[in-house]
Amino acid sequence: MDINLSGLAGATVVFDLDGTLVESAPDLVATLNVLLAQEGARPLLLSEARNMIGHGARALLAKGFAAEGIVVEEPRLSELFERFIAHYREHIADESFVFPGVEAALDTLRGAGATLAVCTNKRTDLSLSLLGELGLIDRFAAIIGPDSAGAAKPDPRHLLHAIEHAGGRADRAVMVGDSSSDALAAQAARVPLILVTFGYTPVPVVELGADLLIDHFDELTAACAQLSQPWRSPA
Repeated sequence: MDINLSGLAGATVVFDLDGTLVESAPDLVATLNVLLAQEGARPLLLSEARNMIGHGARALLAKGFAAEGIVVEEPRLSELFERFIAHYREHIADESFVFPGVEAALDTLRGAGATLAVCTNKRTDLSLSLLGELGLIDRFAAIIGPDSAGAAKPDPRHLLHAIEHAGGRADRAVMVGDSSSDALAAQAARVPLILVTFGYTPVPVVELGADLLIDHFDELTAACAQLSQPWRSPA
């Protein structure tokens, strides 16, 4: 089936990182388990902790320790956070991998004239490191963590900052994510939303109000083209 990609020229497609572009849960959960073990707690199974990801390392730590009945508050949380970052930075791509079809989809979108950006609740320096290790970094015009935006998803300012930093406009953008933080940010910014069905969310993805759902990145180009149809061609 031929797909009309003309509406994507000049568009900005913004991606979440963890659980959307990259299966990063193995290394995030492994690092969480290192800290749990150091504190005498039981390590979590990947299946137990996978959906705790998506709101940053502090939230993952708090949820992981709470799952073992340990309430962690400041300043203890900050101390654990620094230890988490130090370990994770050294093991950021030991087992993480790019989801199937990502590279081809990104290249097709760029070939159609779209600009690509990343809007993630992972710190910017860690996002750059992970995307660099996995060979994706050069495909994006902007990679924006909450520290760079001054806000974190679901705050729409994070998404709008990423679009602006990539040289785009919110009225000609699409958000691709996997969780409620992506959905709420896109909805508040009035940006069309595509959600993947294989990411990190404790809430069923069908309940998050996406304009379109995709089961594989092979479906992304057609989904973006469909959402771009109402846009006028750039002047």
